[in-house]
Amino acid sequence: MILERINILNYKNIEQAELTFSPKLNCFIGNNGMGKTNLLDAIYYLSFCKSHTNLVDSQNIKHDADFSLIQGWYSQQNGKTDEYLCSLKRRHKKIFKKNKKEYDKLSEHIGSLPLVLISPSDSDIIGGGSEERRRLMDVSISQFDKEYLHHLIKYNNCLQQRNALLRMEHAADETLFGLWEEQLAQEGLHIFEKRQQFINRLTPLFQRFYDYVCQSNEVVSLSYRSQLNQDDFMTVLKNKREKDRMLGYTSFGVHRDDLEMYLGDYPIKKVGSQGQNKTYLIALKLAQFDYLSHSEPIKPILLLDDIFDKLDTSRVKQIVQLVSGDDFGQIFITDTNREHLTDLLAVTDGNYKVFKAEQGSISEEIVNAQ
Repeated sequence: MILERINILNYKNIEQAELTFSPKLNCFIGNNGMGKTNLLDAIYYLSFCKSHTNLVDSQNIKHDADFSLIQGWYSQQNGKTDEYLCSLKRRHKKIFKKNKKEYDKLSEHIGSLPLVLISPSDSDIIGGGSEERRRLMDVSISQFDKEYLHHLIKYNNCLQQRNALLRMEHAADETLFGLWEEQLAQEGLHIFEKRQQFINRLTPLFQRFYDYVCQSNEVVSLSYRSQLNQDDFMTVLKNKREKDRMLGYTSFGVHRDDLEMYLGDYPIKKVGSQGQNKTYLIALKLAQFDYLSHSEPIKPILLLDDIFDKLDTSRVKQIVQLVSGDDFGQIFITDTNREHLTDLLAVTDGNYKVFKAEQGSISEEIVNAQ
């Protein structure tokens, strides 16, 4: 799958952009705040029906505009080109279409355009709350397993319903509690099993990429922590009902899962330097890419947003050699340092394009001769 071209209108600080891309490597140069990351975010939006950086759709529309439009044309392995369009308008529901036909549900689209993004905000995966690490698992699994996404949607709906019952002024009917708890447990068990399988398979890939980038013998590992490992979901929900009424929310379930991340025998959150943390996250995302590549016939698009900052020269060199290889398909990369991208272009086969970002305007700087 290749993103051939994109049209953007009034998305964040990008007033208008019409760009045609290389099927291999696309580089974006410019200072911070010039629109590089927003261009990558528009591509991300076409894959996930939402922004990576701002979940409030109206705030993604250029501040002096009433609407925003993102339109992308993707060539598939069968030679067909599909058009995807997202339209945002203030105080209106977003519209998402494939080949001019609107989706009934946005969840139907997830996984159609697999994508992995590595960005500075990934630091929240290590330093942030457990919801960031659950999101990593959910975004990864949902792209190749539509049933998982459906279970996740149903689980969250059941969770909202049970929480609403817990907050009622007068005690809700016990039968009603039982119905929602039974569904919550059923959906939660599916999610638990899928997350566990995913982490078990991801961990050795993660170690391999970390070894390659670091050229060291450091051991990295992931440990999926869930309350369902110790207790029966339905039994605990029933036993915690009174306590949860006092709290006003459901205190047990897969919505409280976490992913523990270790460097050696210690949590990287406590012992990792800035460089180690960044290397850890890059290796983790590259493992995610590799896993998706082997789970789906479609090779994901890889977005690399300012990934070389805080990395020493040797690690930058290893990453450059890695992503320029045949295992990776179409890549979009941003950087403020032209030297990093020059090194990357030097080891490619010439199949690249370079773009310049300045004050929200994105223009092609070098036209590559195939």
